[in-house]
Amino acid sequence: MLTTLLRDSRALGVLAVPLILTQLAQVALTTTDTVMMGFLGTTELAAGGLAIVIFNQLRTMGVGLVTSVGNQIAAAAARAERAAEDGNDGPGGETAGEEVRGIVRASLAVATLAGIAGALLMILIGQALTWLGQDADVVELTQTMLLALAPGLLPCLWFQAIRQFTVGMRRPQALLQITIASVAVNAGLNWVLIHGTFGLPRLGLTGVGVATSSVYLLSFLALYFSAKKDKELAPLLTLDITKADAATVKRLVGLGVPIAATYGSEAGFFSVTALMAGSFGPDALAAHTAVNQLVYIVFQVAVGLSHAASINVSRELALGNHDDARRLKNTALACAAAVMAVVGLLYLTIPKLVLAPFLDSGSDQAVTIATHLLIVTAFLQFFDCAQNIGVGLLRGLDDTTSGFRITLIGYWAVGLPASWLLAYALDLDTLGIWLGLLTGLATTAALLLRRYSQSLTRHEKAHSAAIVA
Repeated sequence: MLTTLLRDSRALGVLAVPLILTQLAQVALTTTDTVMMGFLGTTELAAGGLAIVIFNQLRTMGVGLVTSVGNQIAAAAARAERAAEDGNDGPGGETAGEEVRGIVRASLAVATLAGIAGALLMILIGQALTWLGQDADVVELTQTMLLALAPGLLPCLWFQAIRQFTVGMRRPQALLQITIASVAVNAGLNWVLIHGTFGLPRLGLTGVGVATSSVYLLSFLALYFSAKKDKELAPLLTLDITKADAATVKRLVGLGVPIAATYGSEAGFFSVTALMAGSFGPDALAAHTAVNQLVYIVFQVAVGLSHAASINVSRELALGNHDDARRLKNTALACAAAVMAVVGLLYLTIPKLVLAPFLDSGSDQAVTIATHLLIVTAFLQFFDCAQNIGVGLLRGLDDTTSGFRITLIGYWAVGLPASWLLAYALDLDTLGIWLGLLTGLATTAALLLRRYSQSLTRHEKAHSAAIVA
């Protein structure tokens, strides 16, 4: 049993580790922007922060639209391998290769449509900020930065589409190097464009937006040319979206919309709890923000494991290996539990050291509240990781609607009422909010993992019946 777990963990880690490190590098990218904006002043930080919130909300939902592409590619590639082994493919693998190429073209078409629509919506939201009671100076700066960020959404989503292609083909290694390089390039461009060095105009806050859009374009080009140098990926990668098959585009949109809605729902859930924390004063909000950032950083481990497990489930099902798909759930959860246990131990033993980067200059009250929240977080992150893995496992079954429905129940029907009851009715304040979060995430994780087991059993029965027939 232990030998099997170790073997499965290594197989999962080959895909998960580059993805986890890539996710952490992306966190560093956004952190760099925030730090640079902070150097410009309070108004610029407020305006830039507001612009990035709007951009990230639309970017996240756009990414959701193409997230299922990796699963579709993995399944198609597995079918291609099986066809080649059985000698059923066309000369030179043209039949199987065309299926993958068709998915790539359709994914880039979806990314293009989402990028254009999102950019226009971003600008319209910026124009509407004046009617939402925001400070006039902040609104003016925000609108200008949104104009600089909007063009970057298109290459950002193109990058994500090709990223899903490389991950689905289980060749994601270039992602990490490109993302790390983008952090350095972003920092350099930020500095040059903000201050107008090397003879360039001094753009101030707008320079951050221009730098971000430029980095997304450069990252897309770097990933594209990297894939084109790969002998296995190059023949399958095409940018000709005019030949995208309408049925494939429709299928990807059908799978992607629930994922985008799930991402949007989760972001909204945590935004509401932040507003609730703010009702208890600045110390409570500062503590909530610090601990939430820690959770967000550690959550990237869950994202990498979830995506790797999802891709492998798609592959194993395409090969008819239901037992391997069932074991993947346990392997991913075991790997997540090991990491979360180590992190939780740090939260419980050295909380002040963990919080120092965020609350070193904060009040004693904020540190005290955050320390209490870390105790809850030490357990909460197990369920947070498990529910994200559950969503990924279901995505491996091409089931994205169940994940969306279950997260609505867990977040909004259980988690939010529990947070309100514990925080306000039982007077537990911010601690109550986080106990409610724990309750909602635990409910979501349990429902998602149960759904996966049930769906996998039904899939196996259907597969067996098809073979018999």
